[in-house]
Amino acid sequence: MKPAPRFAICVNNSEYPASLELHKIYRVLPDTDAQVDGDMRIIDESGEDYLFPADYFILVELPQTIVRVLNKSFVQTPAHA
Repeated sequence: MKPAPRFAICVNNSEYPASLELHKIYRVLPDTDAQVDGDMRIIDESGEDYLFPADYFILVELPQTIVRVLNKSFVQTPAHA
């Protein structure tokens, strides 16, 4: 079974201002190795996934209706098609 999509809000972009927008919701991809190292795998502004410090984000629980809308928008972007 595929894990449910996770989302996080960026609360610090000081080292990555071109890659991350402050206060924006980002999709989090599962990565246990990154988690062990204190990182999160995030789909950034380029549409690609990269590792960022986990403390740059706050994980959020979103209502299922919002998750469905966000998932559709990710599928429609060329980087994730």
